[in-house]
Amino acid sequence: MSTFLYYILPAVFILGVLIIFHELGHFLVAKYFHVKVLKFSLGFGPKVVGKNIGETEYLISLIPFGGYVKMLGENSDEDDEPLSPEEEIRSFSNQHVLKRIAIVAAGPLFNLFLAFLIFCSFYTMSGKQIMTPEIGQVTKNSPAFEAGLMKRDVMISIEGKTVESWLDIKEAVQHNAGKSLKMTIKRGGKFISLTVVPKASVVKNIFGEEVKLALIGIVPSGELIKIELGPWQAIEEGSKDTWKWIKLTCLVVVKLFQGAISIKTVGGPILIGQMTGQLAQESLIYLIPLMAVISINLGILNLLPIPILDGGYIIFLLIELFLGKPIGIKKRELAQKVGLALLVLLMVVVTCNDLSRIKLFERILKFFG
Repeated sequence: MSTFLYYILPAVFILGVLIIFHELGHFLVAKYFHVKVLKFSLGFGPKVVGKNIGETEYLISLIPFGGYVKMLGENSDEDDEPLSPEEEIRSFSNQHVLKRIAIVAAGPLFNLFLAFLIFCSFYTMSGKQIMTPEIGQVTKNSPAFEAGLMKRDVMISIEGKTVESWLDIKEAVQHNAGKSLKMTIKRGGKFISLTVVPKASVVKNIFGEEVKLALIGIVPSGELIKIELGPWQAIEEGSKDTWKWIKLTCLVVVKLFQGAISIKTVGGPILIGQMTGQLAQESLIYLIPLMAVISINLGILNLLPIPILDGGYIIFLLIELFLGKPIGIKKRELAQKVGLALLVLLMVVVTCNDLSRIKLFERILKFFG
């Protein structure tokens, strides 16, 4: 029962909300351009339950990992019955190519927008935790040691700019190797001014790559404080986090294609279940930023130029815009088959990765051994 409550239920809820919001993007923009929407489904495959409201049938389908919006004339080559003049006007295939691009792009963009809303809501409700600019340790013979910095010193300003968190220290130092930085610290009840010259060092980034950064040889005390944020501050922090995770997700995709990151690091629904379960046991509030990060990942994934994904569809439409005519049906179908094969292969890989993480294969071998 606890596995269901902590691992399965939160993961299903999060993925369900993100998929609904993704499809809602397609749906609302299609409606805005007066395109007739025939079906709105959460999930793929056979219908489990459905209800007609207006001109649209709303469905819950058997396979929960995904969803779709079916529009009139979306696959014009497959339509058996001719459309009436009124239906022709509202057909997806008869819309200007820029309108079709907007409809297709709306799903992923809605996921990015949802992430922004989630981050803003999170900061509004819980404020922001920051690491104080108090020094926890000074490395012997480092620039900080030679300048006279000591444990428990609190950084007040660097080059006249107020320091509010440990991140401010890092940002002020990391690109200033060899430059004299004037710092003001608080030691006990006294304010002391001194000069530190950061030293260039080679460190490894999150991808294991060696990069050059300026360091002064200090580590934080690790003390965290919570600050309340007003609406505009929450929006500012939400914007920063959204942009940060968009950039990081795009960078991870690039690094995967370059081979700098192993495909074994990629996870799927099982990994999401693990993460949500672990965080849910700590506090449900931690699921909020995780939901935003997953939403960004879903948005970026769908924008990849792979046929069968939204990004691949957009590429087809851009080619149509450039050539003045759509790509031939046979070429499009071939590209979509290749895209589907790649997507299935990716799902197999991430599922194997997930199963390896929970050591399922080892348990099976042990059971039969």
